[in-house]
Amino acid sequence: MKQLLMLPLVFVFISLLPAMAAADGTAILQERCASCHNLKGPPVSTLADLWQRKGPDLFYAGNKYNQSWVEAWLQNPKRIRPAGMFYIDHIKPGPKRDLVDESTLKGHIKLNAADAKAVASALADLKANSALIKAEKHDPGMVPGPLGEMMFDKIYGCLACHQIEPGYGGVSGPEIYTAGKRLTPEFMLSYIRSPQAWDPKIWMPNKHVPEANMQKLVNYILDLSKENFDE
Repeated sequence: MKQLLMLPLVFVFISLLPAMAAADGTAILQERCASCHNLKGPPVSTLADLWQRKGPDLFYAGNKYNQSWVEAWLQNPKRIRPAGMFYIDHIKPGPKRDLVDESTLKGHIKLNAADAKAVASALADLKANSALIKAEKHDPGMVPGPLGEMMFDKIYGCLACHQIEPGYGGVSGPEIYTAGKRLTPEFMLSYIRSPQAWDPKIWMPNKHVPEANMQKLVNYILDLSKENFDE
């Protein structure tokens, strides 16, 4: 009889298990991510602090990243900056030029599917600098054509710091061939317009790119992301 009475309680407990086991993205961020990432702002105010940065600021992650990309990347993280956050700490002399010293670079933590989903959702709620995003309007009709790569490589010199395919380009900045998947078009426009509006001490230069060329650069980056460089 006691066993029969306990059966409804067992079923209730089992039905509550998914909710009880649901990952808390905010808690995971605090416990596992806050030591390397700035989750609350503001950005650093001195170059010394910038050089100590271990990972990108995340207090405006919801305005910067595509949530679906974050969720997938956290389950299979791959290095986005070939030479880490501050490249001077991760290079060594080579026969012809400086090379990335892989032994000095650490991998990113990997999350399971449930934790990755929860963290991606929590990051999507971090939306500092929303006014900068609202000021931008992406025009997908501004086709870059051959001029897109020329602007990136030659006219504005972005290739000196960023790679447009694995192994081709600079290593001091994040790779660009995946940027169209991970970044929102509005963030890319705003960041090109004024990097220091997002990060006052960052060494990314403001090239004062005209509006039409900014749209073409962003659409060039989006086109790059359609190629599968993992194959």
